[in-house]
Amino acid sequence: MLEGLKVLEYATYVAAPGAGGIMADWGADVIKVEPPGGDPIRMFFASVGVEEERNPVFDLDNRGKRSIVLDTAQPGGRDALLRLANSADVFLTNVRPGGLARAGLDHACLLARNPKLVYAILTGYGLEGPEADRPGMDSAAFWARSGLAAMFTPKGGDPVQLRTAFGDHVASMATVAGILAALHERARTGKGRLVEAALLRVAHYAAGSDLAIQHLRGRIASNRPRQDAPNPLINYFKTGDGRWISLLTRQGERDWPKLCRALNVVELIEDARFARAKGRRENGPELVALLDAAFARFTLAQLTPALDAEEMIWAPVLTPAEAVADAQTLASGAVVRARDHHGGTFAAPASPIRFPGADDGPKGPSPHAGEHTRAVLAEAGYSQAEIEALTASGAAA
Repeated sequence: MLEGLKVLEYATYVAAPGAGGIMADWGADVIKVEPPGGDPIRMFFASVGVEEERNPVFDLDNRGKRSIVLDTAQPGGRDALLRLANSADVFLTNVRPGGLARAGLDHACLLARNPKLVYAILTGYGLEGPEADRPGMDSAAFWARSGLAAMFTPKGGDPVQLRTAFGDHVASMATVAGILAALHERARTGKGRLVEAALLRVAHYAAGSDLAIQHLRGRIASNRPRQDAPNPLINYFKTGDGRWISLLTRQGERDWPKLCRALNVVELIEDARFARAKGRRENGPELVALLDAAFARFTLAQLTPALDAEEMIWAPVLTPAEAVADAQTLASGAVVRARDHHGGTFAAPASPIRFPGADDGPKGPSPHAGEHTRAVLAEAGYSQAEIEALTASGAAA
C-alpha cells in the first residue's frame, strides 16, 4: 500500500520507530537514522542484565528498514540528514523539540527546505507548555501522568507497572494515522505539514471513556476488587478447573436471564435482590459469591458451549504462551513470520491492520546498525570520495 513512500526516521527506542515499522510492513522505504553506537533499544536485554543474541523487541519495530548511522552533532552528519530530508515524503522523529531547534532540524527549518514534507514528531508531553521539552517514556507520560496508572490501581492497592512498550505502541498506531491523514491532505493541496503526537495526549484518548465521565461528573468509579465491582456481571470468574474467564454484559437487562440459564441458576432470574441492575449493584458482593459457586461447578470445556448457546460476551484469560498459539489469534493474522539475516523466519506480532490480498507483512529483517549507510548516501548523491570522507571523520558509519 505504501510502496514508493520514502520515510526518514530520526528516532530511537520504540514509539516513533514503531510507527516507522508499521509503514515498513506496508511497503514504505523507511531509512532509519541511528546515532553512533546504534539505537539504544538494541541493548534492551543487556540493560536488564540478560545475555540474549536475538532482540525481538528491536526486531518488531525495525524489520524491513534500512539503517544509516550519522553523527548529527558533526556538520557533515547533520548536512547528510538534511540532504536526505530534502527528498523524503515523511520525516519521523522523537528527538526532543529543544534539541531539534538547536540543530536546525525542527519542522520550520525542514518544511522551508521541502514544502511537501510531512514532518511527524512524537513527544512525551507535546510541543507547547512549560514541560514540552521534558523527556517522557510511556510508563511516565502515557501511564502515570495521564491518570491511567491510578485508574488501573485497585482501590487501596499499589500502582502496577505498565508492560513493555504498551503505551509506545498505542502511540505508534496514532502517529501512523496522523501521517496518513497528512499525506491525504498533501495529495489535495500539494503541501506537507507538521503532525504532532504525544504520549500524554494519546493516553487521554485511550482512556477517553473514563475521562469523558471525569470531565462531566468530576469523578469516576475506582478500580475495585472483583467482589465490589460497580457491575458485578462485568467481572472475572474462575471455573472449576481453575481457569479464569472475562465476562461482559450489554446494557439493559437482556443478559441477566441468559447468564442464569447458562449457569443453571434460573431461580436467580426473578430473585428480587438481583432481577434489576440497581439491585445487583446494591447486592454485589452477595451476587459475586453466588456466581463464583455457580462457575465453580463447570470446567472451562463444559462452560464454553453453555455461554455460547446464550450468546454471552466472554473470553478465557489466556497466558502469553497460550495467546500466541491461540487458533483464532492465528486466523486473525495477528502472528506473522519475520525474516532473520540467515534466510530463516521466526514468529512475531503482526502490524495492527490487515489488508486481505495484499502483501502487508514484514519485508525483511531488522537492519544491523549502519548496514545501509553507504548505499543510502550514494542514492542521495554523495560521491564515493565524499562517503569515504564522512566515514573517516566519524560523521557517518
